[in-house]
Amino acid sequence: MRMIQAIVAPERLNDVAACLADAEIHRMTVSEVHGVSDLAGVAFSEASPEPMVRLEVGVNEGFVEAAIRAIEQGGGDRGRIFTFALHDVIRIRTGETGPEAI
Repeated sequence: MRMIQAIVAPERLNDVAACLADAEIHRMTVSEVHGVSDLAGVAFSEASPEPMVRLEVGVNEGFVEAAIRAIEQGGGDRGRIFTFALHDVIRIRTGETGPEAI
């Protein structure tokens, strides 16, 4: 199981969501965030944080590559993708754990 976290431009959110749906990935968490990059020689207080969107998608191993490709396809040319191993997942409503909970 993996957690895939993607930071993309807000205007790309619908495209990423559509590409994920095409890959049969329908559940995600979306947050508004602000990012600052390329700070070489610039104080943080002088930088202008740009609005971005963070998507978090928990997937089973068989969907990892499809999720990454979908985010790359819909995400445009700005952003990052991070992947994290998930040790466990628990669905609160049903008590399911592991891959079935995703």
